Amino acid sequence: MSAIEIQKVTANIGARVFGLDISKPLDEETAVAVREALNVHKALVFDDVNLDDEGQQAFVRHFGDVTTAHPTVSSVDGVPNVLPVDSERGRAANHWHTDVTFVLNPPQASTLRSITIPPYGGETLIASSAAAYRQLPESLRQLADTLWAEHTNDYDYAVSEEELDEQEAAQRAQFTSIKYRTVHPVVRVHPLTGERGLFIGGFAQRIVGLSPSESRKILDLLQAYVTRPENILRHRWSENQLVLFDNRITQHYAIDNYDGLPRRLHRVTVAGDIPVGIEGKESYSIEGDASHYTSVAA
Repeated sequence: MSAIEIQKVTANIGARVFGLDISKPLDEETAVAVREALNVHKALVFDDVNLDDEGQQAFVRHFGDVTTAHPTVSSVDGVPNVLPVDSERGRAANHWHTDVTFVLNPPQASTLRSITIPPYGGETLIASSAAAYRQLPESLRQLADTLWAEHTNDYDYAVSEEELDEQEAAQRAQFTSIKYRTVHPVVRVHPLTGERGLFIGGFAQRIVGLSPSESRKILDLLQAYVTRPENILRHRWSENQLVLFDNRITQHYAIDNYDGLPRRLHRVTVAGDIPVGIEGKESYSIEGDASHYTSVAA
Protein backbone atom coordinates (compact mmCIF):
# COMPACT_ATOMS: atom_id res chain seq x y z
CA MET A 1 0.00 0.00 0.00
CA SER A 2 1.21 3.50 -0.81
CA ALA A 3 1.85 5.82 2.12
CA ILE A 4 -0.98 8.23 1.41
CA GLU A 5 -1.81 11.33 3.42
CA ILE A 6 -5.35 12.68 3.74
CA GLN A 7 -5.56 16.40 4.53
CA LYS A 8 -9.00 17.71 5.47
CA VAL A 9 -10.10 20.86 3.65
CA THR A 10 -13.29 21.88 5.51
CA ALA A 11 -15.16 20.59 8.55
CA ASN A 12 -18.06 19.05 6.61
CA ILE A 13 -16.68 18.13 3.19
CA GLY A 14 -13.50 17.71 1.23
CA ALA A 15 -9.93 16.42 1.60
CA ARG A 16 -6.72 16.50 -0.42
CA VAL A 17 -4.88 13.25 -1.08
CA PHE A 18 -1.07 13.25 -1.10
CA GLY A 19 1.49 10.53 -1.73
CA LEU A 20 -0.49 8.63 -4.35
CA ASP A 21 0.17 8.39 -8.08
CA ILE A 22 -3.26 7.58 -9.51
CA SER A 23 -1.82 7.19 -13.01
CA LYS A 24 -0.61 3.75 -11.86
CA PRO A 25 -2.82 0.80 -10.89
CA LEU A 26 -3.87 0.84 -7.23
CA ASP A 27 -3.37 -2.25 -5.12
CA GLU A 28 -6.48 -3.44 -3.31
CA GLU A 29 -5.46 -2.01 0.06
CA THR A 30 -4.83 1.44 -1.43
CA ALA A 31 -8.12 1.39 -3.34
CA VAL A 32 -9.93 0.53 -0.09
CA ALA A 33 -8.16 3.42 1.67
CA VAL A 34 -9.25 5.86 -1.03
CA ARG A 35 -12.83 4.56 -0.83
CA GLU A 36 -12.80 4.95 2.96
CA ALA A 37 -11.52 8.52 2.59
CA LEU A 38 -14.31 9.23 0.11
CA ASN A 39 -16.89 7.80 2.54
CA VAL A 40 -15.64 10.15 5.24
CA HIS A 41 -14.91 13.33 3.28
CA LYS A 42 -17.38 13.00 0.33
CA ALA A 43 -14.99 14.76 -2.09
CA LEU A 44 -11.27 14.14 -2.70
CA VAL A 45 -8.79 16.35 -4.58
CA PHE A 46 -5.75 14.87 -6.33
CA ASP A 47 -2.99 17.18 -7.63
CA ASP A 48 -0.46 16.58 -10.43
CA VAL A 49 -2.34 13.55 -11.69
CA ASN A 50 -0.70 13.25 -15.13
CA LEU A 51 -3.71 11.44 -16.62
CA ASP A 52 -5.20 11.16 -20.07
CA ASP A 53 -8.74 9.95 -20.82
CA GLU A 54 -7.67 6.31 -20.69
CA GLY A 55 -5.90 6.81 -17.37
CA GLN A 56 -8.90 8.60 -15.87
CA GLN A 57 -11.13 5.68 -16.82
CA ALA A 58 -8.63 3.18 -15.40
CA PHE A 59 -8.63 5.02 -12.07
CA VAL A 60 -12.43 5.15 -11.96
CA ARG A 61 -12.68 1.39 -12.59
CA HIS A 62 -11.14 0.77 -9.17
CA PHE A 63 -14.55 1.76 -7.77
CA GLY A 64 -16.91 -0.03 -10.14
CA ASP A 65 -18.14 -0.19 -13.71
CA VAL A 66 -17.74 2.94 -15.81
CA THR A 67 -20.89 4.43 -17.33
CA THR A 68 -21.06 5.83 -20.81
CA ALA A 69 -20.67 9.59 -20.96
CA HIS A 70 -24.34 10.53 -20.47
CA PRO A 71 -27.80 9.14 -21.28
CA THR A 72 -28.43 11.79 -23.96
CA VAL A 73 -25.36 14.05 -24.38
CA SER A 74 -22.50 13.06 -26.69
CA SER A 75 -19.09 12.02 -25.39
CA VAL A 76 -15.58 13.14 -26.23
CA ASP A 77 -14.95 12.08 -29.84
CA GLY A 78 -13.90 8.43 -29.92
CA VAL A 79 -14.10 8.03 -26.13
CA PRO A 80 -17.65 6.89 -25.30
CA ASN A 81 -17.19 6.89 -21.50
CA VAL A 82 -15.89 10.46 -21.16
CA LEU A 83 -18.15 13.53 -21.05
CA PRO A 84 -16.61 16.90 -21.98
CA VAL A 85 -17.74 19.56 -19.52
CA ASP A 86 -16.98 22.41 -21.86
CA SER A 87 -17.77 26.12 -21.77
CA GLU A 88 -18.45 25.92 -25.52
CA ARG A 89 -21.35 23.57 -24.80
CA GLY A 90 -23.01 26.15 -22.56
CA ARG A 91 -23.37 26.65 -18.82
CA ALA A 92 -25.88 23.87 -18.09
CA ALA A 93 -24.05 22.87 -14.89
CA ASN A 94 -24.39 26.25 -13.17
CA HIS A 95 -27.23 25.02 -10.99
CA TRP A 96 -27.14 22.80 -7.92
CA HIS A 97 -27.55 19.15 -8.89
CA THR A 98 -26.47 15.59 -8.33
CA ASP A 99 -25.38 13.95 -11.57
CA VAL A 100 -28.10 12.22 -13.64
CA THR A 101 -30.64 11.70 -10.82
CA PHE A 102 -33.40 11.48 -13.40
CA VAL A 103 -32.45 7.83 -14.12
CA LEU A 104 -33.20 4.87 -11.86
CA ASN A 105 -29.62 4.31 -10.71
CA PRO A 106 -27.59 7.52 -10.92
CA PRO A 107 -23.79 7.29 -10.77
CA GLN A 108 -22.35 6.40 -7.38
CA ALA A 109 -19.35 8.65 -7.92
CA SER A 110 -18.09 11.21 -10.41
CA THR A 111 -14.61 12.32 -11.39
CA LEU A 112 -13.72 15.64 -13.00
CA ARG A 113 -10.27 16.24 -14.50
CA SER A 114 -8.98 19.66 -15.49
CA ILE A 115 -8.16 20.09 -19.18
CA THR A 116 -8.40 23.84 -19.84
CA ILE A 117 -8.63 26.25 -16.92
CA PRO A 118 -9.58 29.94 -17.23
CA PRO A 119 -7.19 32.44 -15.62
CA TYR A 120 -9.86 33.31 -13.07
CA GLY A 121 -13.19 31.93 -11.91
CA GLY A 122 -14.66 28.63 -12.99
CA GLU A 123 -14.70 27.04 -9.55
CA THR A 124 -16.74 23.95 -8.75
CA LEU A 125 -18.82 23.96 -5.57
CA ILE A 126 -19.51 20.59 -3.92
CA ALA A 127 -21.96 20.35 -1.02
CA SER A 128 -22.52 17.66 1.59
CA SER A 129 -26.14 16.53 1.66
CA ALA A 130 -25.30 14.42 4.73
CA ALA A 131 -24.33 17.52 6.70
CA ALA A 132 -27.52 19.18 5.45
CA TYR A 133 -29.64 16.31 6.74
CA ARG A 134 -27.94 16.40 10.15
CA GLN A 135 -28.66 20.12 10.43
CA LEU A 136 -32.41 19.82 9.84
CA PRO A 137 -34.60 20.55 12.85
CA GLU A 138 -36.11 17.33 14.17
CA SER A 139 -39.62 18.10 12.95
CA LEU A 140 -38.38 18.93 9.44
CA ARG A 141 -36.17 15.83 9.42
CA GLN A 142 -39.17 13.66 10.29
CA LEU A 143 -41.12 15.19 7.40
CA ALA A 144 -38.26 14.74 4.93
CA ASP A 145 -37.93 11.08 5.96
CA THR A 146 -41.42 10.41 4.60
CA LEU A 147 -41.11 12.23 1.25
CA TRP A 148 -40.43 10.98 -2.26
CA ALA A 149 -39.62 13.23 -5.20
CA GLU A 150 -39.92 12.89 -8.95
CA HIS A 151 -36.71 13.71 -10.82
CA THR A 152 -36.74 14.53 -14.53
CA ASN A 153 -34.50 15.92 -17.26
CA ASP A 154 -37.54 17.49 -18.97
CA TYR A 155 -38.89 20.40 -17.00
CA ASP A 156 -39.51 24.14 -17.16
CA TYR A 157 -35.96 25.48 -16.95
CA ALA A 158 -35.27 28.97 -15.61
CA VAL A 159 -34.65 30.22 -19.16
CA SER A 160 -37.66 29.88 -21.44
CA GLU A 161 -37.40 28.42 -24.94
CA GLU A 162 -38.00 31.86 -26.42
CA GLU A 163 -34.87 33.26 -24.74
CA LEU A 164 -32.52 30.60 -26.09
CA ASP A 165 -30.28 31.15 -29.07
CA GLU A 166 -30.07 28.47 -31.77
CA GLN A 167 -27.11 26.64 -30.20
CA GLU A 168 -28.66 26.64 -26.71
CA ALA A 169 -31.98 25.39 -28.09
CA ALA A 170 -30.17 22.52 -29.86
CA GLN A 171 -28.33 21.62 -26.65
CA ARG A 172 -31.54 21.54 -24.66
CA ALA A 173 -33.24 19.44 -27.32
CA GLN A 174 -30.38 16.94 -27.15
CA PHE A 175 -30.47 16.86 -23.33
CA THR A 176 -34.18 15.99 -23.38
CA SER A 177 -34.10 13.77 -26.49
CA ILE A 178 -34.97 10.84 -24.22
CA LYS A 179 -37.35 11.86 -21.45
CA TYR A 180 -36.71 10.44 -18.00
CA ARG A 181 -38.90 10.50 -14.91
CA THR A 182 -37.83 8.64 -11.78
CA VAL A 183 -39.08 8.75 -8.19
CA HIS A 184 -36.39 8.75 -5.48
CA PRO A 185 -36.56 9.05 -1.69
CA VAL A 186 -35.91 12.60 -0.50
CA VAL A 187 -33.76 11.05 2.23
CA ARG A 188 -31.40 8.45 0.79
CA VAL A 189 -29.50 5.92 2.90
CA HIS A 190 -25.90 5.54 1.76
CA PRO A 191 -25.31 1.84 1.03
CA LEU A 192 -21.76 1.77 2.40
CA THR A 193 -21.93 4.05 5.44
CA GLY A 194 -25.62 4.01 6.41
CA GLU A 195 -25.56 7.83 6.50
CA ARG A 196 -28.68 9.69 5.52
CA GLY A 197 -28.52 12.54 3.03
CA LEU A 198 -30.96 14.82 1.23
CA PHE A 199 -31.24 13.39 -2.28
CA ILE A 200 -32.75 16.30 -4.17
CA GLY A 201 -31.06 18.96 -6.37
CA GLY A 202 -32.01 20.53 -9.67
CA PHE A 203 -33.65 17.53 -11.31
CA ALA A 204 -36.03 16.99 -8.35
CA GLN A 205 -39.13 18.78 -9.55
CA ARG A 206 -42.12 17.49 -7.61
CA ILE A 207 -42.89 15.89 -4.26
CA VAL A 208 -45.12 12.86 -4.74
CA GLY A 209 -48.64 13.69 -3.59
CA LEU A 210 -48.18 17.47 -3.61
CA SER A 211 -48.89 20.17 -6.16
CA PRO A 212 -46.03 21.77 -8.10
CA SER A 213 -46.23 24.97 -6.02
CA GLU A 214 -46.32 23.07 -2.72
CA SER A 215 -43.47 20.87 -3.91
CA ARG A 216 -41.32 23.85 -4.84
CA LYS A 217 -41.67 25.43 -1.39
CA ILE A 218 -40.63 22.24 0.40
CA LEU A 219 -37.79 21.47 -2.01
CA ASP A 220 -36.47 25.02 -1.71
CA LEU A 221 -36.61 24.81 2.09
CA LEU A 222 -34.64 21.56 2.16
CA GLN A 223 -32.23 22.73 -0.54
CA ALA A 224 -31.35 25.77 1.56
CA TYR A 225 -29.74 23.43 4.10
CA VAL A 226 -27.65 21.70 1.41
CA THR A 227 -26.24 25.00 0.14
CA ARG A 228 -25.31 26.52 3.49
CA PRO A 229 -21.77 27.92 3.10
CA GLU A 230 -20.43 25.68 5.87
CA ASN A 231 -21.52 22.59 3.91
CA ILE A 232 -19.66 23.56 0.71
CA LEU A 233 -16.21 22.85 -0.68
CA ARG A 234 -15.29 25.64 -3.13
CA HIS A 235 -12.70 24.11 -5.41
CA ARG A 236 -10.49 26.41 -7.47
CA TRP A 237 -9.12 24.41 -10.38
CA SER A 238 -5.45 24.09 -11.27
CA GLU A 239 -3.80 22.25 -14.14
CA ASN A 240 -3.61 18.44 -13.91
CA GLN A 241 -6.09 18.02 -11.09
CA LEU A 242 -8.74 15.38 -10.55
CA VAL A 243 -11.65 15.65 -8.14
CA LEU A 244 -13.54 12.52 -7.06
CA PHE A 245 -16.87 13.03 -5.30
CA ASP A 246 -19.55 10.72 -3.95
CA ASN A 247 -22.57 11.41 -6.13
CA ARG A 248 -24.89 9.62 -3.70
CA ILE A 249 -24.47 12.12 -0.90
CA THR A 250 -23.35 15.41 -2.51
CA GLN A 251 -24.53 18.08 -4.91
CA HIS A 252 -22.36 20.33 -7.05
CA TYR A 253 -22.48 23.58 -9.01
CA ALA A 254 -20.15 24.99 -11.69
CA ILE A 255 -19.84 28.74 -11.22
CA ASP A 256 -20.22 30.79 -14.40
CA ASN A 257 -17.85 33.60 -13.39
CA TYR A 258 -15.09 33.45 -16.01
CA ASP A 259 -16.39 35.81 -18.73
CA GLY A 260 -16.93 33.07 -21.30
CA LEU A 261 -13.24 32.16 -21.42
CA PRO A 262 -12.33 28.57 -22.37
CA ARG A 263 -12.97 26.08 -19.57
CA ARG A 264 -12.98 22.32 -20.07
CA LEU A 265 -13.11 19.38 -17.69
CA HIS A 266 -13.52 15.70 -18.54
CA ARG A 267 -16.02 13.69 -16.51
CA VAL A 268 -16.04 9.94 -15.94
CA THR A 269 -18.63 8.37 -13.65
CA VAL A 270 -19.02 5.08 -11.79
CA ALA A 271 -22.21 3.06 -12.24
CA GLY A 272 -24.46 3.33 -9.20
CA ASP A 273 -26.98 1.32 -7.26
CA ILE A 274 -30.71 1.99 -7.02
CA PRO A 275 -31.33 4.49 -4.19
CA VAL A 276 -33.02 3.24 -1.03
CA GLY A 277 -35.02 5.25 1.50
CA ILE A 278 -35.01 4.85 5.27
CA GLU A 279 -37.70 2.14 5.18
CA GLY A 280 -35.74 0.06 2.68
CA LYS A 281 -37.92 0.92 -0.33
CA GLU A 282 -36.13 1.41 -3.64
CA SER A 283 -36.55 4.17 -6.20
CA TYR A 284 -38.72 3.40 -9.21
CA SER A 285 -38.80 4.53 -12.83
CA ILE A 286 -41.84 6.13 -14.46
CA GLU A 287 -40.41 6.90 -17.90
CA GLY A 288 -37.15 6.34 -19.76
CA ASP A 289 -34.76 3.40 -20.13
CA ALA A 290 -31.12 4.13 -19.20
CA SER A 291 -29.71 0.63 -19.73
CA HIS A 292 -27.58 1.96 -22.64
CA TYR A 293 -25.98 4.39 -20.19
CA THR A 294 -25.27 2.43 -17.04
CA SER A 295 -25.25 -0.98 -15.46
CA VAL A 296 -26.77 -1.35 -11.98
CA ALA A 297 -24.24 -1.71 -9.17
CA ALA A 298 -24.95 -4.45 -6.65
